[in-house]
Amino acid sequence: MRLIACLSIYFSICSICFAMLSSSTEPVKSVNVGVILDTADAWIGKLCWSCIQMAHSDFYATHSYYNTRLILNVTDSKSELIAAASAAVDLIKKVAVQAIIGPQHSREANLIIQVCNKSRVPVLSFSATSPSLTSPRNPYFYRIAHNECAQAQAISALVQGFEWKEVVLIYIQDIYAEEVILCITRALQEANIHVSYHAAIPHSPDDNHVVQLLKKLTTLTTRVFIVHMSPMLGSRLFAFAREIGMMSEGYVWILTTEMTNQLASLNSSIIDTMQGVLGVGSYFPKTKEFQDFEIRWKLKFQQENPTTIRRELNIFCLWAYDAVTALAMAVERAGIKEFGFQKASTNSSNTTDFETLGVSLSGPKLGESLSKTRFQGLSGDFSLLDGEVNSSIFQIINVIGDGKKVVGFWTPENGLRRNLDSTKRDTNTSTYSTSKTNLALIIWPGDSSSAPEGLDLLANEKKLRIGVPVKPKNGFGELVNVHYDPDTDRINVSGYIVDVFKFVMDALPYHVPYEFFPFNPGDYDNFSTGSFYDDLIQEVYHGKFDAAVGDITIRAQRSQYVDFTLPFTTNEATFIVPTKQIKNKKEAWIFLKPLTWELWVTSFCFFVFIGFIVWVLEHGLNKETRISPLHHVDTGLWFSISTLGKESMATWQVEQLRPAVTDINQLIQRGDVVGYQYSSYSIQFLKQMGFDETKLRAYETPEECDRLLTMGSRNGGIAAAFDETPYIKVLQSKYCSKYTTIGPTYQSQGFGFAFRRNSPFVPDVSRAILNLTERNQDIVNTFVNKWFKNESHCSQSTTVDASYSLELDSFRGLFLLSGIVSSSALIIYTVTFLYKHRQDFKQFYANDSLWKRIYVMLTITRQDDNRIQVGELVSRSTTTTTSNLHDINVIDAS
Repeated sequence: MRLIACLSIYFSICSICFAMLSSSTEPVKSVNVGVILDTADAWIGKLCWSCIQMAHSDFYATHSYYNTRLILNVTDSKSELIAAASAAVDLIKKVAVQAIIGPQHSREANLIIQVCNKSRVPVLSFSATSPSLTSPRNPYFYRIAHNECAQAQAISALVQGFEWKEVVLIYIQDIYAEEVILCITRALQEANIHVSYHAAIPHSPDDNHVVQLLKKLTTLTTRVFIVHMSPMLGSRLFAFAREIGMMSEGYVWILTTEMTNQLASLNSSIIDTMQGVLGVGSYFPKTKEFQDFEIRWKLKFQQENPTTIRRELNIFCLWAYDAVTALAMAVERAGIKEFGFQKASTNSSNTTDFETLGVSLSGPKLGESLSKTRFQGLSGDFSLLDGEVNSSIFQIINVIGDGKKVVGFWTPENGLRRNLDSTKRDTNTSTYSTSKTNLALIIWPGDSSSAPEGLDLLANEKKLRIGVPVKPKNGFGELVNVHYDPDTDRINVSGYIVDVFKFVMDALPYHVPYEFFPFNPGDYDNFSTGSFYDDLIQEVYHGKFDAAVGDITIRAQRSQYVDFTLPFTTNEATFIVPTKQIKNKKEAWIFLKPLTWELWVTSFCFFVFIGFIVWVLEHGLNKETRISPLHHVDTGLWFSISTLGKESMATWQVEQLRPAVTDINQLIQRGDVVGYQYSSYSIQFLKQMGFDETKLRAYETPEECDRLLTMGSRNGGIAAAFDETPYIKVLQSKYCSKYTTIGPTYQSQGFGFAFRRNSPFVPDVSRAILNLTERNQDIVNTFVNKWFKNESHCSQSTTVDASYSLELDSFRGLFLLSGIVSSSALIIYTVTFLYKHRQDFKQFYANDSLWKRIYVMLTITRQDDNRIQVGELVSRSTTTTTSNLHDINVIDAS
């Protein structure tokens, strides 16, 4: 192995020497490069210029054998757009630069890019981080820095880790900052995190403007603030925030890379106002090469800037260093023979400097060489993808004491991690995580080690305004009831639904104060159309209420305006009808109840009729039928009574409650009046089923529904009511087995609590509802027993199958078929009998009476019976004699 290593080093040295010897024969080509900095920002300007100079000297100190050498031409943009564009035009026209490094700001870079696109001069920016700059329309722009949108997922993961549901965004009011804010907003929304407020600040606001904005933010319940602005404006913001008291316990401040990457440029007094702040910053490895460079840079910078106290490198300095290195390597490897410009053709003397720009002959080839450049830079592995460096790792910092502490990292593959070493080892097995346990201990504002809840619902004593529906006459008050207490001069709200709401709100992991407000429009004309609850939803949508609690059915149309929690009831809509009930189960004739009297009489008549026919058909053939007439009557009656008795016993288990109506088609065909509850959407269902709107009647209370059902459709009431399960439970708990339901049933989404769109409480309240319905059924039963007291005492079934009823109509077809078959058999027998004895009937005289003719027929029938009996005796005698002779022969033979 040592031999191989030695040989490798030997050949490397030989290659370098050969390159140096060969290059000595060719003159070194000078390549002009422009550098546009902003001296108005003294710290960043000086810092980046020192790094650029060191990169230039370091590179050619180790690559002295290169045939090309960059000549740096620095100019000042003076933090002005026109000045930056003019500087770029002058560098191209007068100096013939082949590339430009800079500028520092995105707004300046946007103009310079347009100039360089026209002249095909590559632009390498180490600090213009706006996401809109890189696009197919800017093929000559190369960002040697992070795209600011890349941090959006890291910020979202940090907010998710601490389970904050709302944030406020504070940013500079310009198009470049708004692009980043849009990326952050989208990432938060994907994680169901609501941006409750956008606070935009002008570039140069006065102090009063900043103070008033911060005071306005204190009135919000949200206590998580994400700040995206320059260090200059950000330092003013935090200074005023501390004065107002917004840097105390309970507040959360998160900085974007715009400010985090430049924390080292802030003096100690500003850092002191930012204690406990979190930040997402660009990551770079602290390699040995970086440590060596940092020592050398500090010595050089101190010599050149002896009055500057803070001397800390930041990521922009490293990107600037790597930009020079990448450009120097690309120029050499491009192998360009001649650097020059093709002059623009123009015939007008009134052309501007922009129009007279020439086109670089080396631009396309140099750009291609840049895209292929790879090396290990101070900022990490250098490579360009779509004109940008890789931006996959961010560090999470915490401002503590006089500096910052790294508390974790974020990567696209692993999410939040304590350190990168474990992430690399676990690349194949780890999963994406947003757990706060993956971060080191964080010191929050107010010197607190406990993570803030992110909400302060007591801000300015603000409570959630909960709208509660007030229905006419407080109908169905067991569900929700609003009444005025004159003794306390307060509005009291109660009911099953209110108890459920109070329980789930108390079960939240944080305290949420709220207050009930009755929703009483005063005019209840819209109740009959079902728009009352829709109006309540609109009040929530427009901000009058923060939420609505009541018997509010979850519907798709309503969900366009509010966010519903999970349903806390499972609803079905069906019909409820009166029942016919046996009054005394101990009465003597209870066994007759399974069949109606009409069915009993008809059945008895048919049994006698069919019995007679059977006797007529079989009396001449079946000896069992040749008995005395009295015995015939006795046997027939016993057969009829025993058969009916068996049927009675078979139906003994038939439900003792009978619905007055068994099918909704009966209601429609008979034109019965059907009831529905005021304000319910049931009226739409009933119309769709085919009910005439003139046959629909609304009721307000269970008592009114009971009265209308008792009256009946023919007496000004209703034959049935269509409602949802909770309302039916109220009715049945009051009147027990007086009413029952009949199918079919129609599914609905159930009742839910309605909150304002994007409310942070909806997920937590839904989880509390799920926990209540799945794991705390005893509590649910307690609420049910409290508000539906009589329901458990109702022993009768509340639902009856319509197919059980045993009435005469139910057997009409059977009786008809039996009558036709029996009558046909009797007619056929009679015709056959008359034809057989036609000679015997010739002796009848025309004046013989009907009774005499019947007597003759019975005589003939009796004679037939005697002949059959004699024939049977003769046959039996002959059979016996033959048998005896057979036995004698057998004896003789023996």
